Amino acid sequence: MTARTLASDSGDSGQSASESQAGRKPVIVREDLIKAALRLTGAHRSVSTLSLREVAREAGIAPNSFYRQFHDMDELAVALIELAGESLRKIVGDARKRAVAGRSIVRGSLEAFMERLRADDKLLHVLLREGTVGSDAFKRAVDRQLQFFEVELRADLVRIAAAQGIVFHEPGLVARAITRLVFAMGGTALDSPPERDEALVDELSHMIRMLLRGAHAMGKVKGAR
Repeated sequence: MTARTLASDSGDSGQSASESQAGRKPVIVREDLIKAALRLTGAHRSVSTLSLREVAREAGIAPNSFYRQFHDMDELAVALIELAGESLRKIVGDARKRAVAGRSIVRGSLEAFMERLRADDKLLHVLLREGTVGSDAFKRAVDRQLQFFEVELRADLVRIAAAQGIVFHEPGLVARAITRLVFAMGGTALDSPPERDEALVDELSHMIRMLLRGAHAMGKVKGAR
């Protein structure tokens, strides 16, 4: 993300009386508002419940200054979701590294996912929560990010199948099923104690292998026709 200052956005050389009040910043960039919103979110606080005034107060600016960076709270939330999508795709990269090191790509990806979850990765928390409790605009933004993940996962499935000389039936649909499953179970993990993580990873690993074996079996049947 490219940071922009108020001076470059507005072209104003002066500042309003409200902005010059003690404790308020004369210059603000988008990242300041994003960080402020993230500080206000938590295990029981969704971005969709934040008000513009709360975020402005946390960022140390007058509410009117918010509009120099975002049109409204929806636009801020979508920016957060996009950053969260990048965080999720980094998990995929971590999983690939584990697979290269000889670990199961399924279990490696799930362990990487849980590690980020327990590292209090608030961006990941945003992605998991806003897809179920946010507005329609938030849900569409989450869905776009998950589609990026699905495309990358489909490419992985096709590559793995080719390397093993097998065929997965409808790899795109398999990638979608796996992504939505992990996403849903991740939301459940947020509300579960860390002691449940190992059992959850075992359960998810088994579910994903069932999906992959089913897709493989269907691919064999289709190839035999």
